[in-house]
Amino acid sequence: MSARSRIATLYLLGFALDLANMFIFNAALPTLRRELNASVTELAWVGTIYMLGLTVAIPLGSWLARRMGERRVFIASLLIVGIGGVGGGVASGIGALLAWRLVQGLGGGLLVPVGQGMAYRAYPAEDRAHLTAIVMMVALLVPALSPGIGGVATDHVSWRWVFVGVAPLALAIAALALGWLPSDKLTDDKPALDVRGFLLSAVALFCLPLGLTLISQTGSGLRAAIVLALAVAASTGYVRHALRSRAPLLDLRLLSDPMLRTGSIIYLCVPGVFTGVNLIASLYLQDCLGLTATETGMLMIPWAGASFIAIMLTRRLFASRGPRPLFLGGMAVTCAGVLLLATPFAGLLSVRVASFVAMGFGASLCTSTAQTAAFTSVRTERIAEASALWNINRQLSFSLGASVLGGLLGFFLAMGGNSGDAPAYQYCFVIAAILIIVPLPIVLRLQAATPTQRA
Repeated sequence: MSARSRIATLYLLGFALDLANMFIFNAALPTLRRELNASVTELAWVGTIYMLGLTVAIPLGSWLARRMGERRVFIASLLIVGIGGVGGGVASGIGALLAWRLVQGLGGGLLVPVGQGMAYRAYPAEDRAHLTAIVMMVALLVPALSPGIGGVATDHVSWRWVFVGVAPLALAIAALALGWLPSDKLTDDKPALDVRGFLLSAVALFCLPLGLTLISQTGSGLRAAIVLALAVAASTGYVRHALRSRAPLLDLRLLSDPMLRTGSIIYLCVPGVFTGVNLIASLYLQDCLGLTATETGMLMIPWAGASFIAIMLTRRLFASRGPRPLFLGGMAVTCAGVLLLATPFAGLLSVRVASFVAMGFGASLCTSTAQTAAFTSVRTERIAEASALWNINRQLSFSLGASVLGGLLGFFLAMGGNSGDAPAYQYCFVIAAILIIVPLPIVLRLQAATPTQRA
C-alpha cells in the first residue's frame, strides 16, 4: 500500500468512526429511556451534545495541527473518542452519558478535519475526485448500517456496547496511525488562537440548541429565555468580531457567495431536519407501532439504496441541469417521505419502506447537490476557510434538527401525557415537512443555467 493510500485509509476509518458515533445509538433510544429513566428531550441530547462537541472543536483542528503536529493531534483525537465511548458505556445516568458524549464529540471534531487535510493534501488535484467518491460512499454506508448494528447490540447484548464498542476500534486506528503516519515536522509558524472568536462561537453554538430545547419544556420559559439571550448576544458579538478581525476563526464574509449561502441553508432545512425526523421515527416505530430495535434500524438499508441512486444522479445531472431542479425535486420527495410517517398507514411495512426510500432519495439529492454547488464560485485560495464554515454549518444542522424536533415531541407528549400517543409524533412529522420547504423561495431565485454555463 502506498504512503498516500495509507493516509487516505486512516482518514476514511476515522471518518467512519465519527459517522458511526452519530447514528449507531438511534435504535437503542427506547431502551436508554427505560433503563436511564430519561425524557424524550434528554434523549435528543444524546446526539445533539455529540454534534455540539464536534462543532466547537472543528475550528481548532487546523490550529492545533500547526502547533502540535498532525500525527499527534490525529492520534490524540482517537484516544479521546475511545475514552468517551468507554465512559458512556459505564454511565449510570443520563447526565453522565451526556457528559461522556460531549467528550467523544470534542475528539471527533479534531479527528475529521485533521484527517481530511492530510488525505487531500496527499493526492494531486486530478486524483481527488476519486477520493471524494470513496468519502461519499463511506458517508452513505456507515449511517445506513450503524442503526442496524446498534439495534442488534441492544436486543442481544446491551445498549452499553453501542458506546463501549467504539473504544477498541479507536485504539486500532490509533495503532495504525502510529505506524503509518510520518513523524511530525513542526515549523516556527505557530499562529495565535483567536481566543475571543473561539469563546464567542462556542457559547453561541452551545446555547442556541439548548435554548430551543428548553423553550418546549413546561416550566422552563425563564431558563430558555436566558439561554437564548446568551446565544443571541454571543452570535452578535462574534459577527461583529469576525467582520472587524483580519484573521477570524471563521470568516463569515464568505457567506456573501450565493451558492455557499444557499447550500448552507439547504443543509439546515433538509438533512438537518431529517436528523430530527430519524430520532422521532425511532421512538414512534417502537413505542407506538411495536417494532423491535433491529427492525427499526434495518429501515436504513432501503434509505441507503435510495441515497446511492440520488448521489449517482446528482453526478450525472448537476452539470447539465444546475442545482435548482435538483433542490426542488429533493425537497418535494423528502417532504412526501416524512408525511407518509404521519399517515394512519405507517403501520404497514410497505409504507414504512416507501417513506425511508423517499427520505433517503430526497435528502441525499439535496445534500449531494448542495455539497457540489457550495464551492463552485469560491476562490481557490479561500476553499479551506469556506470548508470550515461548511463543516460548522453541517454539524449545527444536525444539532438543531434533533433539538427542535425532539423538543417539540417532548412538548406534545407532555400535553397528551402518554409516550404512546401517536398524534404527538404525527404533529412533529407535519412540522418537519413544513421546515423542509422553508428554502423554497431562495431556491426559486437561483439561476436556471448551470455554473459552467454562467462562467
